[in-house]
Amino acid sequence: MKLVTVLMLVALPLYCYAGSSGCSLLDNVIDKAVDPTVSKDEYRAYLKDFLQTENEGNAIDELKQCFLQQSNETLANFKQMLVI
Repeated sequence: MKLVTVLMLVALPLYCYAGSSGCSLLDNVIDKAVDPTVSKDEYRAYLKDFLQTENEGNAIDELKQCFLQQSNETLANFKQMLVI
């Protein structure tokens, strides 16, 4: 979760369009992180414009792997938690 915060503060644009979080780009990044059908390679490719070093790419892989290891019930609960 710290990595998501860092991405929001450092890599994502400051100006965002209307959406559930107020930023459609952030919503898409979170949706793809939580979606078990999106592979680590697809997720990394989606975020390639924001990755500057291999270490950042590795961190994205680890973040995605954390979500891939969760059950569908846990992922559904996580998505529900974000809808406030």
